[in-house]
Amino acid sequence: MKLEIRRYRWSDLDTLLALHRICLAEVGLVPGDGVYYDDDFPRIQEIYLACGGDFLVGEVGSRIVAMGGLKPVDTATAEVCRLRVHPEFQRRGFGAAMLAAIERRAVELGFQCVRGDTTLNQEAALALYQRRGWRELSRERVGELTVIYGEKRLVPRAVMER
Repeated sequence: MKLEIRRYRWSDLDTLLALHRICLAEVGLVPGDGVYYDDDFPRIQEIYLACGGDFLVGEVGSRIVAMGGLKPVDTATAEVCRLRVHPEFQRRGFGAAMLAAIERRAVELGFQCVRGDTTLNQEAALALYQRRGWRELSRERVGELTVIYGEKRLVPRAVMER
């Protein structure tokens, strides 16, 4: 099974929202927990694409099984958002492939740093970020959850090409 990564299309919206909800339910996150929200999905074009970020979709065949967004924070920093892999397709390297693609895209867009967050109960996500060189910045209690904030300094494209 090969994961093909491409840019978001408007026709992906309903599938991505369903994927988001499936993935969060899998790790025990629910609406109203202080961490779960999905109001950005109908506005992917505005929040991610139109302001200098991006939103990527991973497909196996014609089935969307992964996603991840890149939302500018300022001219140097972008936030990695909505990194998700369908539970049926986890443990195949698709999360790592999506995160690597998002990080490459951030470099292409001129960002020097990426930031993101996950919860303590999302052990696979924590391990992925650690393997990819992210460092923990802080932790915060939100209701019953512990949110972990992290970042990674990016290697500029010119340095990568040497």
